[in-house]
Amino acid sequence: YHRARRNTLEQSRDNIPAHYDLSNDFYATFLDPTMTYSSACFNSPAESLEQAQWNKIDRMLDLAGVQAGDHVLEIGSGWGALAQRAAERGCTVKTITLSEQQYQYANARFAQAGCAEQVEIALQDYRSLQGQFDAVVSCEMIEAVGHEYLPSYFQIIQQSLKPGAKAVIQAITIPDERYQRYCRSCDWIQKYIFPGGHLPSPGAIADNVRQAGGMQLLEMQAFGPDYAETLRRWAVDFNRNQAVVHQLGFDAPFCRKWNYYFSYCEAGFASALIDVQHVLLQRDR
Repeated sequence: YHRARRNTLEQSRDNIPAHYDLSNDFYATFLDPTMTYSSACFNSPAESLEQAQWNKIDRMLDLAGVQAGDHVLEIGSGWGALAQRAAERGCTVKTITLSEQQYQYANARFAQAGCAEQVEIALQDYRSLQGQFDAVVSCEMIEAVGHEYLPSYFQIIQQSLKPGAKAVIQAITIPDERYQRYCRSCDWIQKYIFPGGHLPSPGAIADNVRQAGGMQLLEMQAFGPDYAETLRRWAVDFNRNQAVVHQLGFDAPFCRKWNYYFSYCEAGFASALIDVQHVLLQRDR
């Protein structure tokens, strides 16, 4: 069943909308005002989730060495916060997504923020990307690639970087010792939440970077406890807004499933069964 939903060019156009196109209003019931659906980075427990998300975005741009005047590629738009931040730093940005809902939201966001002329957003698969950029960022999109397509993902990143340029990937990872068994299985998240989903291991990332060639893995920074806290806060807001969720057409079984999803993932990060990493890559000069 899981193999039938692997992320071919055609199937990806179904897998991504199946999760991300539930509706922008639905995601607004638990995401912070940045509409960022990935782990935040907390500098202190007292920080708001919104500030912690901007911390994460700024960290990714800083690690990539992004400067004013750079042309930045983002693989996986989300709802546009990272592209907006890069534009506010004086960059031009190309960002891609397969989610129609995210595409529409981000387009409106860029116009409202006054940076629409600096950001090109496209409904596009990463495998069709062309051109070279001063930096590449990709925040929790690698989980939608799939084991079979990790080589093409890293090859595209390598090809998209100018000589000496850096890429930063935010990736949810599974420990190397469990990776082979995981690759042969289909867990609850893959079956019920993320069709076609796949978590790479640190070793799988390193292996695929080597196989892509012409690029070095400089470092990996883990911050799993921050994801546990992010998920805890999402669950609190999701349940606080459950009446709105029901008004949007999502029934009680759906809400139970999503509460289990939040708790399942929070426990995984809190117990280090899974982790989240900032992966820094650099193309050879």
